[in-house]
Formats: sequence, structure tokens, C-alpha cells
Amino acid sequence: MQGACNLAQFQKAAKNFAQKLVPLPNRATVIGLYGDLGSGKTAFVQAVGRVLGIKDPMQSPTFVIEKRFRIYDLRFKNLIHMDVYRLRNGEELRRLGFSKLLTEPENLILVEWADRVADILPPDHIKLIFEFIDEHTRKITRHDGSSPIS
Repeated sequence: MQGACNLAQFQKAAKNFAQKLVPLPNRATVIGLYGDLGSGKTAFVQAVGRVLGIKDPMQSPTFVIEKRFRIYDLRFKNLIHMDVYRLRNGEELRRLGFSKLLTEPENLILVEWADRVADILPPDHIKLIFEFIDEHTRKITRHDGSSPIS
């Protein structure tokens, strides 16, 4: 996706992104979601979850930090949605068992507010940057210099 997108394009971008994900052979796949409040991080996780067959409501786990959803995708078995806004650093996430989650290649972990715990995330995690453009428009780009998601 080049530049900004409306809601329909945003949903399509999330679908395309989810369909292209390939699990890592030796650990969980981690997606760091970076961006300000209202930039679309939770909406993106919800769209990815729908693509992977999650029917349950997917509210942001702001107060519980983590929600696990069982998925029946050929690539992944669990979608783990984390909202680490209330954490001060990666050590707090480590104490909550994050290292164990990383050891399971069947886990797809999406971390909202990833900048707060970047010190504990794998160096090669996928970094998605979310920007609020206006009430109806958001922008998503990959941080690693490759093409924005499409």
C-alpha cells in the first residue's frame, strides 16, 4: 500500500499481510505495531484475526496485557494479541512469560505499543508503523525499508 488508505483499503492491506505471513521454523513470529493512539493498531489486529478465522470479539487487551486466540490456520495455531501500553519496559513483559511464548513457532504474536518493549522483542521482528492521517484515513508502512504492506 503506497501512502494513506481509507478503511476498506486498510482492511484489504491487513488481509494481504496476514495471507503472506510465513511462520519461522524455530520461534514465534512477532509483529511489532508502532504508532500513536488512534492510528489503527487494534483495528489491524482485528482484521488479521478475521482473516485467520477468529469469530470472537477482539478488544484490545489494555488491562490484561495479553489475549490468546486459538486459530485453525495451517500456518499458526495461536494468535496472541498484546497491548503493552501499561508496561514500562521489556523486563516487565519478560516477567509475564513472554520468553516462553517466543519458543513456540505456532504462535503469531502481535504487540501493540511495541516501542515500550522493543528491548525484549526479537531484533528481526516485523515492524509496522501506523499513522493517523485524518478521521477516515490511516497509513501503514514497514519499518525495515522494504515495500509498505499491500
